[in-house]
Amino acid sequence: MMFGDIISELTRASVRFVVIGGVAAGIQGSTRATFDLDICYDPDPENLRNLASVLAGWKPYIRGAEPGLPFVMDARTFRITPVMTLTTDHGPLDLMDRVAGVGGYSEVLAASIEAEIGGVRFRALALPGLLAAKRAAQRPKDLSQIPELEALLALRQRKKGS
Repeated sequence: MMFGDIISELTRASVRFVVIGGVAAGIQGSTRATFDLDICYDPDPENLRNLASVLAGWKPYIRGAEPGLPFVMDARTFRITPVMTLTTDHGPLDLMDRVAGVGGYSEVLAASIEAEIGGVRFRALALPGLLAAKRAAQRPKDLSQIPELEALLALRQRKKGS
């Protein structure tokens, strides 16, 4: 999986987004493997056009949908489907305009930190936001990651205090 490539192309296209989920956790020390990239995007119309334009070149398709169904990637798609799980030429990508436990893009952005992969700077949800999202999701896989994220946060806070 080339998460760095996806992030780089989105950044180059001036798409406003915050990396959330497993990749954001990994950036902050989580050892859990992830197999898709999750992002929260700014629902501003110009941003949606930029995002749709980039994704259209990656042959996106709704993950799990029956092959051959019509699917058009454009800004309208984001307005009618604010949460999408896609398969693309660049790998699996989950997109949402809000994160349970955190809020919409503005709140997610405020709860993020600056990160870098391969020389590309971007925003990633910080540990407190990740914990809030995991608690709100209530899925077993999310709940099982909470102790690790809490430990990472405690270590980070301890380092700040020293």
